[in-house]
Amino acid sequence: MLLTLEKNETITWHLACRAEDVPEDGGACALIEGRQVAVFNFTRRGEWYATDNQCPHRQQMALSRGMIGSQGGEPKVACPFHKKTFSLQSGKCLSDKGYEIATYEVRVEDGLVYVAL
Repeated sequence: MLLTLEKNETITWHLACRAEDVPEDGGACALIEGRQVAVFNFTRRGEWYATDNQCPHRQQMALSRGMIGSQGGEPKVACPFHKKTFSLQSGKCLSDKGYEIATYEVRVEDGLVYVAL
């Protein structure tokens, strides 16, 4: 499915995985168009998120294995190696202003997880 945005940008919904492939309150990595995308099932909040899988701090493909939680009500993921934390909504680093990750829209339909790129 294609969606045209106001700025003449087009996004495409990509099948990332089955919902059952992502652990509750955890993440999994999906390869979409050659890009590693971390998909998170934040069960406690009843929400799904997707971000880059690469932590920009040390360029490690590890965010899908990070711990998710909340900080001041904002959902976040912590890199499993050096504990840099990133907002799952905005991608901004909550523990160091020098870093940021991309975030992507997610939808779940009929047990399948789709990510918009």
